[in-house]
Amino acid sequence: MNYAEARVYLDEVSKYGSVLGLENMRELLDRLGNPQDDLKFIHISGTNGKGSVLAYLSTILSGAGYRTGRYISPTLFSYRERIQVDEQKIEKESLARHVTAIAKAIDEMKAENAGNPTAFEVETALAFLYFKEKDCDIVVLETGLGGALDATNIIKTTVMEVIAPISMDHMEFLGDTLEKIAMQKAGIIKPHTSVVSASQEADAKKVLANVCKENRCSMYMVDPTQITDVIYDVDEQQFSYKNWKDIKITLAGSYQILNAALALEGVEELRRLGYHLTDEQVRKGLYRAVWRGRFTLLSKNPAVIIDGAHNPGAAKELKHSLDLYFKGKNLYYIFGVFQDKDYQEVIRLTAPMAKHIITVQTPGNPRALPANELKEAVRLVNPSVEAAQSIQEAVKKSLQMAKKEDAIIIFGSLSFLGEAEKAVKGEEKNHG
Repeated sequence: MNYAEARVYLDEVSKYGSVLGLENMRELLDRLGNPQDDLKFIHISGTNGKGSVLAYLSTILSGAGYRTGRYISPTLFSYRERIQVDEQKIEKESLARHVTAIAKAIDEMKAENAGNPTAFEVETALAFLYFKEKDCDIVVLETGLGGALDATNIIKTTVMEVIAPISMDHMEFLGDTLEKIAMQKAGIIKPHTSVVSASQEADAKKVLANVCKENRCSMYMVDPTQITDVIYDVDEQQFSYKNWKDIKITLAGSYQILNAALALEGVEELRRLGYHLTDEQVRKGLYRAVWRGRFTLLSKNPAVIIDGAHNPGAAKELKHSLDLYFKGKNLYYIFGVFQDKDYQEVIRLTAPMAKHIITVQTPGNPRALPANELKEAVRLVNPSVEAAQSIQEAVKKSLQMAKKEDAIIIFGSLSFLGEAEKAVKGEEKNHG
């Protein structure tokens, strides 16, 4: 099949939803020759911050000359962003060729009643085939959901696991306590590997320590008290961590300094494992790292920010960042979210700060909460709210309302942020 046909095939597969468990994945990869067994991985789980840490580590490794694969989801602009080598998206021809091979294997599986892989399993298999073809030295891999039963956890050749901050999310799949969720996230930890973790709440920390002990893993945890000399700014931030002095990053958001500290713990462990990463390469990689959709500044006067705060942990960080960068300013929100998220808590944390809120429905997703329903939920906390028919309408109205010194925050589900960015750029062009 060609690229267009491959994309249609992937869209069709995505209608089956997601299933936790590794049986389908094992069967599919066996039929494809287990490409993952010829690769080395840094495997990242956690609730918030996985993508940013992946961006930091993969940019550092690429800059140091290691051919580095990165696998992320969801993406904001292009499907092919999900699978990259040295920050270059998978080529259309490669995607089509590998999807053709995967479709053939799946047809055989179905004929033999040997399972029916989900979209995420297909994409993960596609990533492994591509990374093997490109002869990657290392692959930085982000879990899709949880850890233990996530499709990415089929791998056996991990060199290091990274655990980003763990908080309450996906409770219907992962459990209703922090301990249960942490147990799922810790499921990626393999025997005799190295584990680096963000600073965690006590219950999560205890679970990680126990799992590391059982697997005879060394564990290194970020110590937030060692973060000093912090300078917060939307354009560029600076901090020191342990022996690393005056590190600069361009990713905004209060939490990015903690994410960068976690990446630095990862760097120290990679060095112990024999990876050659100079101080200069580390500094450059941290500075160059880009992660769209996490407190990303799109334009100024007024400031327009997009942020994927779709769960309470991320909403808490968003609230903190807004306090930090825009205290005393009028804030206008564009807010859209999935109905299976704890959106009431996201609203409770963020809505009181806004002068006005426009709700939207994330387009093209059956999980999206209708804009009117979301409006009614917001109204209980902040009465200055309206529902928009489209993202374009919400962007246009917000830009008309906001003065130059104000800020517009577009947040919630990651799946509509790409469209929101296009709408912002379109409005700028019209008035430019």
